[in-house]
Amino acid sequence: MRARAAVFGLLLPVVITGQSARDQIRQWREAREPQIVQEFADFLKIPNVAADTQNLRRNATEIVAMLARRGVDARLLTNGAWPPVVYGELKAPGATRTIVLYAHYDGQPVDAKEWKGGAPFTPTLRDQRGSDWVDIPFPTTGRLNPESRIFARGAGDDKAPITAILTALDALKATGQRPTINLKFFFEGEEESNSAHLEGLLQRNANLLRADAWLFCDSPVHSSRQMQVVYGVRGAMGLELTVYGPTRAMHSGHYGNWVPNPGILVAELVTSLRNADGRILIKDFYDDVVPPTPAELKAVRALPNTDAAIRQDLLIGATEGNGALLAERIMLPGLNIRGLKVGQVEGLAANAIATEAKASIDFRLVPKQTPERIRALVEAHLNATGWFVTHAAATDAERLAHPKVVRVTWGGGDEASRVQQDEPVAVALAGTLDELLGKPVLRLPTMGGSLPTHLFERTLHVPLIVFPIANHDDNQHAKDENLRIQNLWDGIDAFAAIMTRMDTKWPRVVP
Repeated sequence: MRARAAVFGLLLPVVITGQSARDQIRQWREAREPQIVQEFADFLKIPNVAADTQNLRRNATEIVAMLARRGVDARLLTNGAWPPVVYGELKAPGATRTIVLYAHYDGQPVDAKEWKGGAPFTPTLRDQRGSDWVDIPFPTTGRLNPESRIFARGAGDDKAPITAILTALDALKATGQRPTINLKFFFEGEEESNSAHLEGLLQRNANLLRADAWLFCDSPVHSSRQMQVVYGVRGAMGLELTVYGPTRAMHSGHYGNWVPNPGILVAELVTSLRNADGRILIKDFYDDVVPPTPAELKAVRALPNTDAAIRQDLLIGATEGNGALLAERIMLPGLNIRGLKVGQVEGLAANAIATEAKASIDFRLVPKQTPERIRALVEAHLNATGWFVTHAAATDAERLAHPKVVRVTWGGGDEASRVQQDEPVAVALAGTLDELLGKPVLRLPTMGGSLPTHLFERTLHVPLIVFPIANHDDNQHAKDENLRIQNLWDGIDAFAAIMTRMDTKWPRVVP
């Protein structure tokens, strides 16, 4: 009842004269900030861990209800497995363009013990006092401190854009404005679990999802806190390695220097894959890599340089890449060691040779690289460096027959995607935001993270652009995930502008 009453209050019309459309939206929002944040908090209370099917169902049905309250024709798209996609459609009379707004409602796992307050799904409003964040009550009247943050899993990744999109619809209706472009909404529930059923769903619903472009409303803004348009994403794929030692732990004094140590073996394996400066050492790995174009490098070098500030914040004495800009480095493929595990340390350490060692690795890919090609190159490299590769638990015979045995378990893979900055939708989106901001929006050729954009590109043959609104330091995928309140306000302004002004910026293609 409280949530529905709050939304009813949001939709009350206001009379504002002598102001620009942008000012009308902002004044309407400023008069209702507590109600907007309360609806966001109520949404965040629904747990959204990717493995929690029951609560993902609650999220999906709640989003359908939230859309319906805004007059959006909404329903669930499913292939019989949960979680589904939440789909909605809002037609604009006379509109000739259609865009799809994408976000996801599922989130990463949580360890409540690591979170301040120990409750990732009890949204908490906090202000920064020195180096600490102090709890403050959710206000019921007045304005919020734009630097306050709301802490909860999903706050930044990725419930914020869903809330901003829906609130923008409220603001337009309340100020007597209306979208000038047809809108479709696609809110996924499997993004954090590799979008396992996405491609089949897209194929079955290709006609329903037909549009001129998609906007992926995920990820953070630039580290300078400025809004940005992102034209591409890196691909990603992961693998798990298990290196075998003795069948039982052996005393390191009696058997050390004789029984092979799996910790040493996995360290040698990892260092054979890349050097300390990030160069990947796998033979032929860079054959498919297309270098950044001069236009892309120019765009990267025009971005605010926040590298020194990031180094200071993270207490990093030096970076990889021989001083290259962070924005340049993420346009190259990368290999990251997600984790290494062998034996124990500190008080649990034992003078023993462990039975096995594990490494978890992820690759970041650039356009033209494919997961299939990377798998083949990695396994060829392992064979060339003396490893016997198996994809199942090694048998006794295999362990006796080969001096170095590794089990390789591959995860799913995403390909990279990128559109050119002169693509009509890219021109329209950037122009709309330029107008909103009163200055050029930041234009980023590609971001470091990955999204399943290649599936949409391959299935629907449509351009995709990433438009993020979350703060760059939102702790996504980690403890104490949060959203800076000003980023929510900026997102509402931006989505309202996109819905009403983007069509006027769209270049018309002459047959």
